[in-house]
Amino acid sequence: MISRESILDGAIARMIMSGGMGSMLLSDEERNASLRQVLTETDGRDVWVFAYGSLIWNPAFHFVERRPGTIRGYHRRFCLWAPLGRGTPERPGLMLGLDHGGACRGIAFRIAAEAAATELDVIWRREMVTGAYVPRWTRVTTETGDLSAIAFVINRRHPRYAGRLAETEVVRVLRTAAGAFGSCAEYLYQTIDHLNAAGLDDPQLRRLRRAVEERLAGPPVAAAGWPAR
Repeated sequence: MISRESILDGAIARMIMSGGMGSMLLSDEERNASLRQVLTETDGRDVWVFAYGSLIWNPAFHFVERRPGTIRGYHRRFCLWAPLGRGTPERPGLMLGLDHGGACRGIAFRIAAEAAATELDVIWRREMVTGAYVPRWTRVTTETGDLSAIAFVINRRHPRYAGRLAETEVVRVLRTAAGAFGSCAEYLYQTIDHLNAAGLDDPQLRRLRRAVEERLAGPPVAAAGWPAR
């Protein structure tokens, strides 16, 4: 599992380099420029970050408050190929991203203003490694009012963007792919369980879980390879 220590010591970048995909890495200058832009926009205030996947159950950054909330205009989807981490180059996994359209329920985390630079750097080193995500300011509706939060939206121009896959394909990948960070099935289950713990429900993820569990009871099926894009 990703930890704060592994993020800060560059383990994610080294894994990508060792997997032969170093050309996808953002340079330190590119990543830092993106972070500086966001810090400028915070104007020295507390910063909210919207989590919809593993950030919910393994944030690895320090925060002072968390609130369930909903964003509109984006939905949670398994739309990013993962040839490392939760998969291998021969049997890639799939990760969640925010894709255009619909709505998404998740958790908004508040980072104190005085810690924003340090904690956002941790998040950027985790989420902005290859440019597969794009940070966007989004409006989050919560029970105590709306707030503005950073969300990591899928980059549709990235070569690992999977697009809208058939559900049968998604299920096949989720039940067969695994890598250094664990299996895709575990990733799915953790996300659902922690959404439920926060009183949130995602019918699509529940449907995927049922299908994965049903298929796991049968003979394994080889996952499709990561397509060239």
